[in-house]
Amino acid sequence: MTADVWLPIPPDEIDGLPEGPDYRFWNGGDDFPADPADCAFYVVPYMKPSPLCVRPMGRMSNVRVVQTLSAGIDHVEPGLGHLPAGVRLCNARGVHEASTGELTLALILASLRGIPDFVRAQDRGEWLGGFRPALADKNVLIVGYGSIGEAIEDRLVPFEVARVARVARSERTTARGPVHPLTELPALLPEADVVILSTPLNESTRGLAGADFLSRMKDGALLVNVARGPVVDTKALLAELETGRITAALDVTDPEPPGREHPLWRAPGVLISPHVGGPTSAFLPRAKRLLVDQLNRYVNREPLRNVILTTGASTD
Repeated sequence: MTADVWLPIPPDEIDGLPEGPDYRFWNGGDDFPADPADCAFYVVPYMKPSPLCVRPMGRMSNVRVVQTLSAGIDHVEPGLGHLPAGVRLCNARGVHEASTGELTLALILASLRGIPDFVRAQDRGEWLGGFRPALADKNVLIVGYGSIGEAIEDRLVPFEVARVARVARSERTTARGPVHPLTELPALLPEADVVILSTPLNESTRGLAGADFLSRMKDGALLVNVARGPVVDTKALLAELETGRITAALDVTDPEPPGREHPLWRAPGVLISPHVGGPTSAFLPRAKRLLVDQLNRYVNREPLRNVILTTGASTD
């Protein structure tokens, strides 16, 4: 276990790393810290563009583990085909649930209660009263019920929502109630006042919130995307927003970021936050704990957590 471990956090800032590996710091700089062929455990830089993250992967001929610090893995998928067989790809389950859950509730409350309008009115020195929707008594639909979806529901409960419906790729039962399969989504959408997208981005979810999905949402409903931008068909969303029939709160967009003249910036009824669901003060301590745990497991040849796939393994 003397092969290199590449970390996007300086190793001297992480207490509890196991002895044995040679730790190399690389957070996406032009120069690699060592020969990528010597890397056995690659921790992908956080919040960096996909081409940068996959740049060393084609030369990592001896890598055994690729660990992301994000819940999603779509940014490293283009590099997986260049890796040897048997490499385990792990995500950061447990790192982002709290922060993403917080932001989801912040976006919902800000959108329903009109916080952006109040901020603009404050800039004008205007007292802007009025009647606004509450989150209380609303029906909420969570599309993508993994650990982040569960964290979102944890934070919804104190707000006295009328009902939470849950959708995931496959049907199952949880302590809080049933999780419906994606096939039941068309029947659930017309009942929801708030629709939250927290799915991974893959071929089954790309463009999921397209024209048909959006047309099934009830008049006055709010769409919240904390998943990935391409889960929503931007053109179809703009068409709905322009009618004023629904509203949206987007932490992620497609394209991301939108160009300065992109119509999303000026669409009615939309609140945009700049992909800030994960990067908060809660990130670093949780990321460090994850890395210490995973690397101790790796050095001691114990099962790793959060293994999403193994390269070269059959998907049948």
